[in-house]
Amino acid sequence: MKKKKLLALFTAIVMAVALPGCGSGADDSAAGTGSDAGAQTESTGSAASADSTASADSTAAAEGPLSYTTLNLEDHTDLTASIKFLHHKTDREADGTMAAMIAEFNKTYPGITVTTEAVTDYAEDSLLRLSTGDWGDIMFIPAVDKTDLSTYFMPLDTLDNLSQYLNFVDSWEYDGNCYGIPYMANAQGVLYNKAVFAQAGITALPTTPDELIADLQLIKDNTDAIPLYTNYAAGWTMGAWDAYVGSVSNGDNTYMNQKLVHTAEPFKDPGDGTGAYSVYKILFDAVAQGLIEDDYTTTDWEGCKGMLNRGEIGVMVLGSWAYAQMQEAGDKPEDVGYMPFPITVGGTQYVSAGGDYNYCINVNASDENKLASLIFVKWMVEKSGWCFNEGGYTVVKGGENPDMYAAFNGCEVLSDQPALAGEETFLNDMNAESELSINAGGNDKVQRIVEAAATGSETFDDIMADWNRKWQDAQKELGIEVLY
Repeated sequence: MKKKKLLALFTAIVMAVALPGCGSGADDSAAGTGSDAGAQTESTGSAASADSTASADSTAAAEGPLSYTTLNLEDHTDLTASIKFLHHKTDREADGTMAAMIAEFNKTYPGITVTTEAVTDYAEDSLLRLSTGDWGDIMFIPAVDKTDLSTYFMPLDTLDNLSQYLNFVDSWEYDGNCYGIPYMANAQGVLYNKAVFAQAGITALPTTPDELIADLQLIKDNTDAIPLYTNYAAGWTMGAWDAYVGSVSNGDNTYMNQKLVHTAEPFKDPGDGTGAYSVYKILFDAVAQGLIEDDYTTTDWEGCKGMLNRGEIGVMVLGSWAYAQMQEAGDKPEDVGYMPFPITVGGTQYVSAGGDYNYCINVNASDENKLASLIFVKWMVEKSGWCFNEGGYTVVKGGENPDMYAAFNGCEVLSDQPALAGEETFLNDMNAESELSINAGGNDKVQRIVEAAATGSETFDDIMADWNRKWQDAQKELGIEVLY
């Protein structure tokens, strides 16, 4: 059965078996994920809290439609409400970071009770929770169709208004309204250990796939470190490779959301070390040449953080969200580095920066809870410091970026442009129909590369040809015009 629309599928399942709720699974989302070891904090908060005060209704009515840019945080310090936040940051739930931020929030808003629940397999479980309505007031937007945004979430503001103050707010825009705001932004690069590079004799950061493979070989020859740690066993970590198939690999910030769906063979070899083909071939070649861990099936997500910190790993391919976690995992945070992905297009390296998971607010929440939720979201974005502390690119225009991005000097930073009008759902539709799920939880397809390279069961070109066929079949099935 093909995955036409995940949300419709999950809704059908729920209706058929009358599920009372859901638990968490074993994976996590590739986008800004936490660890799979964190515990959940169960909450009894609901979208219509009996503790909320009636005064919020009259306040909201007097001020007109509730929106992010018109909300003055200082006007609501006496608000009383109870709200629930469903999220994927299990590591920050477990280490007390989430509780500490809420405690700081309550210094200004003592009447707003915020309960949280961290979900490990967020990508799938959040869709189930969304279909049942059992999720609370605030969540991170899962992979829903943009046409369904207004069914589940309240508009936070117009794109014109929000884009004056915040970066990366167009990902969940529909008909001019924004339904999500990133909790942080990521720049897509590569984690590495500076001490390992120095010990291996690497004097300059790699800028092409061939240079990276050569550097991995130097690490293997001259150090005891694992050159490239795949993080295969975690599953969701493999989806990180998808993040580079757009502007990072081709220098075109219209490619990912506008041209990819109309491209006949997005996985063909361009012959110049660029494009999606070259991104995934780095992984295949590293595995085939023995430049990874001894047994990829036993990788350990939690354990690898300390391993990279201590210099037991040379390179890991993950978004910038992971940088802070690697620094915190041992006694040598100064050895953790972050570099641009090693592809050069016409003499220039490109860095893709964009929003991570986006806050959204339940359209069915009470007016009091909508107001309290927007206060919490705005405080988290502008006051909490979470984005900076996680090593994120600033969401607030003019905000400060961490020093970790120093290696990006000289690169051109691009943000993917949104889909063309009338084509907002095309990429989601193509991902579902082709079952490739690019940047949408397509972890198993990347695991396939590791398995093939390790066992010799398939050649890399065979895999790429198969993906091209799946893409073309999806275009025919959906009636999407091929233009490139």
